[in-house]
This record gives sequence, C-alpha cells and structure tokens, in this order.
Amino acid sequence: MPRGVQAAKSEVATAKALEAALGLFSKQGYGATSMRTISEASGLSVGNLYHHFGSKEAIFQRLIDEYWEHLLDPNNDLQRVFEAAEFPDDLEDLATAIEKSVEDHRSYIMLIFIDVIEFSGTHIRAFYESMAERFQKTYSESFAQRKRDGLLGEVDPLVGVMVATRWLFYFFTVEKCFGVPMHFGMDTSQAVDEFIRIVRHGVLPRGGSAPIPESQSD
Repeated sequence: MPRGVQAAKSEVATAKALEAALGLFSKQGYGATSMRTISEASGLSVGNLYHHFGSKEAIFQRLIDEYWEHLLDPNNDLQRVFEAAEFPDDLEDLATAIEKSVEDHRSYIMLIFIDVIEFSGTHIRAFYESMAERFQKTYSESFAQRKRDGLLGEVDPLVGVMVATRWLFYFFTVEKCFGVPMHFGMDTSQAVDEFIRIVRHGVLPRGGSAPIPESQSD
C-alpha cells in the first residue's frame, strides 16, 4: 500500500478512536471505559487501538491535549479577544467567546472533572500551572500602557482578567455542561451583565470606601 494512502487510513482510524473515546469518557468516566468498549464504539480492533495509542491512558491524554490545542488556537474567537488585550473594555466580547467555546467543547470540558476525580488532576495540572505566565505574556505590555494613560486603577488588572476568564468558564460550564440554567437566580444575559458591572465598577460606592458598619467600629 502506498505510504500516503496508509497514512491517510491511519489518520482516519485515529480520529474514529478519539471521537468514540471522547463520547465514552465524557459520559461514563475513565475507569468505566475499557479499550474493548472504545473498540466497539469506533469499529476498530483492540489491537489497532494499542497499535495507534499504546494504552487507554494515552488516549485520555491525547483528548486532553486536543482540548488545550483548541483553546490556544490563535484563529479561534477567544484567542482573538485575548490577543487584542483590551480588558476590561472587551468583557462583553470575552463572555461571548467563552460561551461559544464551552458550547463547542462540552465533552472535552467534562474530561477535566474526570481527571480531577480519577487522577487527582494529573493530566491537566501543567496547563493551569502555566496559566498566569500565558496571561502575563499576552497582557503585560497593554496593561503597562493603559496604567501610564490613567485608564486602570490600583488593582492588578492581570488578576482581573484571569478571574473574569475563570468565572465565565465556570458560569457557562454549570449552565451548558451540568444543565443548570438560572443558577444565579437570573437569566444568562442578566448574570453576565451583573458580573461585568462588578468587574468594571466594583461593589463599593464609587469614589471611596463604604462606611464601616457600627458593629465593627467599636
């Protein structure tokens, strides 16, 4: 068989196996999924699965890696928002991009929770450990300039953009992956709008701190 044809067949087989494994892992977990069930769902033999991946855990890791690749793809909407580095002016765009990302990758996101439960976060740890570094690289120059221009306050905007990103991912994960709408007691647009107002303007009155309650002033 010509090498190009063989490579193409191998690529198709790998894609089938990963698609089947993603569906199984995300619905029933890692431990409850066997190489045999992946074989049956993908139409590939168990021997072929071991040939292409080596082990069940290697398949799981490959799927986790695919999710990170999707998130970090410079051509997706979320990365375009990050690269523009206009936080906090871009919070509406950030929310829209994260909502789409969660919607598009619901099955992958479930793997994160499975990794925490079944592997104590072994496969996802490196991605989160490097999160601050990635944000620093993307936003440091823009934040420094905006500070010089008097457009940012005293709080660390890098913490702000990381908190906003993680909160929005959390919010839409609960809504779309866990199937719990209205978990903030209001509809999606209201909850996101309130969060954006808090990030931009805070909770305390503008122009100063809130008065100290009498019970704390004695």
